[in-house]
Amino acid sequence: MMQYITTSQNSTKPTTLCDEIERYIQKVFETEMKAQGSILVSYSPFVIKKIAAYLSGRIKMPASIGIAGETASGKSTITMDLIDTIESFAAEFNIPDVITRVNTDDYYYDRSEMVKAAGSFSEFAKKYDLDVPQALELELMYKHIKELLSGKETYLPKYDMSGTAKRFDNYTLAKPSKIIISEGLFTLTDKVKDAFDFKIYVDIDEKIKKERFYIRAKERDLGDSADIIYKNANEKAEVHIRPCKKQADIVLSGSADRINYKNFLNRIIEVVHELYFAD
Repeated sequence: MMQYITTSQNSTKPTTLCDEIERYIQKVFETEMKAQGSILVSYSPFVIKKIAAYLSGRIKMPASIGIAGETASGKSTITMDLIDTIESFAAEFNIPDVITRVNTDDYYYDRSEMVKAAGSFSEFAKKYDLDVPQALELELMYKHIKELLSGKETYLPKYDMSGTAKRFDNYTLAKPSKIIISEGLFTLTDKVKDAFDFKIYVDIDEKIKKERFYIRAKERDLGDSADIIYKNANEKAEVHIRPCKKQADIVLSGSADRINYKNFLNRIIEVVHELYFAD
């Protein structure tokens, strides 16, 4: 079948397809952990079993993936690379409705009137804390993910990240798919974490995170409020975000080369290709 997959000749227990896929996935993870510049920091052995159950068809329900991490950790970039890789495979083999993205940031409450009253977003950000879960309507996000997982279409909100703090409700029609994926600062916090079958945390070195943050702050014209925002983000991350790492099924490195994420995912996708599309 695939590299690493061999049926045990010594075991008296019948080997199922799910067992074979589990062994293959285990080897892929073990090899990646040992690789230089690995995308993996750690993972739970139970996540291997769950991935195998989905890929083998033992679990036939759609899968939901939640990706969390601190500001500038790379979680959005990783998520988009994962989506691009999966969609490329789906396009090649004409697989419909493969993945739907639900962006956690779109669930920030509308605070556009407060921005106008403050005179600018940078002034607004000095007084309004965007780095706590209470700044987002996570209950609505949970509801939308559950609707998609149950096979229902739903309209998602859209938050304007350009500095208006405006949220447009019922903005984007989302259709049910085989994979529902979401990323954000608070994706794995208490009000929404149970919506996800797979929980992923993106870890990042403090120096790299800070460099990325200030590049982004300049792009968003945060001005002299950048220092205050960064300090607050660090303090609130200690309370609300970093604890999520302990409950993650997989911890990824936010500083790994982007191509390594795609290569890793393609090794997983190889299972799908050989099971369902190989000649």
